[in-house]
Amino acid sequence: MIPGFSTAQWKWGKSPVWYTFRDHNRTIPMDKISPSPKALELARQVLRIEAQAVAALEKRLGDDFLAALELILNCHGRVIVSGIGKSGHIARKIAATFASTGTPAYFVHPAEASHGDLGMITRDDVLIALSNSGESAELLTIVPILRRQGARVLAITGNAASSLAREADVHLDAAVTQEACPLNLAPTASTTAALALGDALAVALLDARGFGPEDFARSHPGGSLGRRLLTHVRDVMRQGEALPCVLPEASVTDAILEITRGGIGMTVVADSEGRILGVFTDGDLRRTFEKGLQSLSGEIRAVMTQNPRTIAPEKLAAEAVELMERYKITQLPVADEAGRLVGALNMHDLFQAKVL
Repeated sequence: MIPGFSTAQWKWGKSPVWYTFRDHNRTIPMDKISPSPKALELARQVLRIEAQAVAALEKRLGDDFLAALELILNCHGRVIVSGIGKSGHIARKIAATFASTGTPAYFVHPAEASHGDLGMITRDDVLIALSNSGESAELLTIVPILRRQGARVLAITGNAASSLAREADVHLDAAVTQEACPLNLAPTASTTAALALGDALAVALLDARGFGPEDFARSHPGGSLGRRLLTHVRDVMRQGEALPCVLPEASVTDAILEITRGGIGMTVVADSEGRILGVFTDGDLRRTFEKGLQSLSGEIRAVMTQNPRTIAPEKLAAEAVELMERYKITQLPVADEAGRLVGALNMHDLFQAKVL
């Protein structure tokens, strides 16, 4: 609060500053307000309190947590996550994390549930109900109805003696000793603890289901992570007529022309049966000239790089990136199990595929 000001309110200002801070008959432009000298220490205190709240959960994990996992793993329907207010925001995130890590889940607003959305929940479902107090009226209205129809209930509250905790099949204690808010009112440490407990459930479920990277990618096909996990070398490699390749007896001149035609900064050198013998790159051409080559009519086998790095077509494109970065190369021939040429790619192809 600004020194000398008591009760204050925001008001639209007509000055060049968009907002002004008004108290009684005095107005101070926004550009005159400065952070409190205690701002940094207050921010550090918030982080300490929230970190302590999460750390305290670890010691409380036990049979109840295992019972919660068993409840969800044996669910034959969907996991529904619900909460009101700030707990509702945390419930939405937990539902999203579950859904993206192999546990089908969605959020239902408890107030809307009382006005028809309860029909979205069946007897085969599990409801995860979040409430710090454990006394949220909206949740306490729908939980008995769901219990009567056969749905199971997992409660996450900050009060093990609360009505919601008593109504639930399984209760997880997310209590915190204090909120990070200086007034000890705004949900801060309590919401962080509930979120962390939701993440702990999601990861434990992921492991129990054997959920792997490819499963994760199928839930994230639209983002860069999905592209990295779903795109294989065969999806981006050049093949057929677009594949630059010469025989070992071809001249250096022919190899240069093939590099130009292929447009990936190299040509593969392969025998008549397609077995890869070497590569000739832009870098090899420069090194050839540095050695004082007098004629470009010599055979390419004499100046090519032998036994080049290759990659299999079924490998992830992300693995091709890692290989290129590790060996500081920008092109890769693609070979089958017998070492025969089936494709080639360079770093630009991976950029275009948005793997990088």
